[in-house]
Amino acid sequence: MGLKQEFREAVEAAAGIDWAATSDTSCNMFEINIRQLGGLLAAFDLSQEPALLAKAIELGDMLYAGFDTPNHMPPFWLDFEKAKTGQLVADQHQSSAALGSFALEFTRLSQITGDPKYYDAIRRVTLTFIEHQASTQLPGMWPTFVNARYQSFVGDMFTLGAQADSLYEYLLKLHYLLGGLEPAYEKAYRDSMASAIKHLLFRPMLPNDTDILVAGSAIVIAGTATLSPEGQHLSCYTGGMFVLGGKLLSLPEHVDIGAKLTQGCIYAYNAFPTGIMPETFRMRPCPLLQECAWDETMSSRSLPEGFVSVSDRSYSLRPEALESVFILYRTTGDPKLLDAAWTMFESIQAATETEYANAAIIDVTVAGKPLKKDSMESFWLAETLKYLYLIFSPPDLVSLDEYVLNTEAHPLKRPR
Repeated sequence: MGLKQEFREAVEAAAGIDWAATSDTSCNMFEINIRQLGGLLAAFDLSQEPALLAKAIELGDMLYAGFDTPNHMPPFWLDFEKAKTGQLVADQHQSSAALGSFALEFTRLSQITGDPKYYDAIRRVTLTFIEHQASTQLPGMWPTFVNARYQSFVGDMFTLGAQADSLYEYLLKLHYLLGGLEPAYEKAYRDSMASAIKHLLFRPMLPNDTDILVAGSAIVIAGTATLSPEGQHLSCYTGGMFVLGGKLLSLPEHVDIGAKLTQGCIYAYNAFPTGIMPETFRMRPCPLLQECAWDETMSSRSLPEGFVSVSDRSYSLRPEALESVFILYRTTGDPKLLDAAWTMFESIQAATETEYANAAIIDVTVAGKPLKKDSMESFWLAETLKYLYLIFSPPDLVSLDEYVLNTEAHPLKRPR
C-alpha cells in the first residue's frame, strides 16, 4: 500500500510495548493469540523486522505459560498471579474455538524460532480433540462447549459458527502450514466436514430454484441430530474454508459446496434494504440439499423472500462474507465475484461511514440511514478492509500459495 513511514512508526510503537505495564489481572488468551500474536507474527513474516519477532516471542512466552495446568489444557482467562504461582487450571465450560485455536500462531512461532515448545503445546491440545472426535454425540464434530479440565466432550450443541468456528478452520490450515507432515490433521478435518455436510448445511427454500447453501447448527437429543436452520454472518467463513479445503485435498465437491455457501451469503446481503446481511436469521430449509418447491406461505411477509425471522438485525462490520468471496475469487477468477464484492463494499460504506471512521449499525432490515453503535471492532481493519483490498489486488499479493491466513486474516508465511 506504500505506507512505509506509517509502518516504521508502527514498528517503533510495537517495540516499545511493555506487556507487564497493565492494571489488568488477567487476559483473554484466545483473543490475544489470534489478534496480537498473530498480528506480530504476520508483520514479521512480511517485513523481517527483528523488533516484531522479539515482541512476538515475549507475547508467545506469556501465552505459553497458560498451558502450565495439570492436564496442559489452557484456561480461557490467563490469570497473571495464578500463572506465577503455578495455580492455573483449565475451565469446566469453555468454547471449543477458544480451546482449539492456538494451532497456527504457536506452530508458526516454533517454525520461525526453531523452538518446538510452542508446537508441542498446541499439538497436545489438538490431539486431545482428535482422540474424542469419533465419540461425541455427533461423531466427527465437537460440541460447541467442552469441559477442558476433565477433557469431557459430551455437549449436545454443534455448529460451524460462533464459539466453534476457528477450531475447524485451523485443522485445515494447520495441515497446510505444516505441508501435510502430520496426517492426523487432514483426517480430522475431512471427518468433521463430512459430519457437517450431513447434519449442518441446508439449502433454503427460495423462489426461482436459487441454488445456494447456508450453514446452520444442530442439537442432538436421544442420539438424533436435529437441524436448526439459523444462519450466522460469522458462519460465512465456511464458504472459503470449503473452497480452500477442496483445492488442497483434491475434493471438487467441497469446492462446489464452498461456492454455494459463499453465494448464500451474497444472497443474504442483496436481500435486505441496506444491502447487508444481519448477524443471525432463520430460513426455511429444503428437506435435502437438492431443490425443493417454493411455498409462499412459509416465508415471512415482513422480510425478504426465504427469510422466516431475524433474531439479531445488527451488523458489526464483520468480514466473513468478504473472506469467502476473496478465497473463491482467488481460486476461480470469476469476474462476477468482483462485482459482488464491490456492491457489498458500497452498501457497507453507505451504511456505516461516520465523520471519523466506520461504525456498527443496529438494524440492517430498515431502509434509509441506519442507526449506528459507538463501536468499531479491530477486525474492521484487520479483516474486512484487508479482504476488500486483496480482492482487487493482483493474486501474487499475499498469495494463497505462500501464506496461510489466520482467523483474523493475519498472513503467516508457509515454510519452503
